[in-house]
Amino acid sequence: MERENQTEADNFILLGFTDDPDLQSLLFGLLLAMYLVTVLGNLLIILAVISDSHLHMPMYFLLSNLSLADIGFTSTTIPKALRNIHTHSKGITFAGCISQVYFFVLFGCQDNLLLTVMAYDRFLAICHPLHYVVIMNPRLCLLMALGSWLVSVLGSLPETLTVLRLSFCTKLKIPHFFCDLPEVLKLACSDTLINNVVVYTVTIILGVFPLSGILFSYSQIFSSILRISSAEGKYKAFSTCGSHLLVVSLFYGTGLGVYLSSAATPSSRMGLMASVLYTMLTPMLNPFIYSLRNRDIKVALGRVLSKMVPLSESVEAHLS
Repeated sequence: MERENQTEADNFILLGFTDDPDLQSLLFGLLLAMYLVTVLGNLLIILAVISDSHLHMPMYFLLSNLSLADIGFTSTTIPKALRNIHTHSKGITFAGCISQVYFFVLFGCQDNLLLTVMAYDRFLAICHPLHYVVIMNPRLCLLMALGSWLVSVLGSLPETLTVLRLSFCTKLKIPHFFCDLPEVLKLACSDTLINNVVVYTVTIILGVFPLSGILFSYSQIFSSILRISSAEGKYKAFSTCGSHLLVVSLFYGTGLGVYLSSAATPSSRMGLMASVLYTMLTPMLNPFIYSLRNRDIKVALGRVLSKMVPLSESVEAHLS
């Protein structure tokens, strides 16, 4: 089939959640609240790590990178969804759709890789505590963080660039609130074999392999914890990785839920709601999980907030 003229078919239609005006108003308020909480919570984590010298450690440095990736992950999809609901528009340009695909894959890969690096950090801290400071030095920590960003940036290109070779049918309706790559590929009129091969290859390299590393790290961690004789020692060792384990479970649990729901009932409302959990709930809850379970983070956040309150009061007084 001949390729559509790009100027004639450069708009996709994001069907979103619902056409009911009352539900759209409720949905707009809910999404906006969740987005603001996500951005504010993760920004506070980043500010706390930067401003408090007690948090200048590998674990917290990696956590600040995870918060940055979560802000980018959420900002890739939600602002456009909010704009479409507010303007009662469902369109997105071809360039905008491709950009969403790229950055969604980029920040998703970055979350995945950072969680893997953080699992390695916890593995060293629990299984090799005497060598931890030597192995997990600032230089290695910085290189691993930069490496994860570089791999994510480059690893997202093949999936995105191969979309550009496709021709699309005239009915460019995506049953989603953002340009999800599998849904975009379903609209192609040309052969998507190469695209599917690229998607599966990237998923294995940047998804399955890192997950395998996380599972191996935690198998060693649990093995080490079980060898500790005292209950207090076991609790202390487990508490150092409890927050990360909870975040990993949430990230992969919701991601797996999206995959299973879409495989069982393609383009269903269940898959759409599962995607909300994956794209919104996990980035929003991460700051709460780490701050509520970590005394150092809570103390640092208290200092940041105490500095912000007098600053806001002085600005108010100056304006008045």
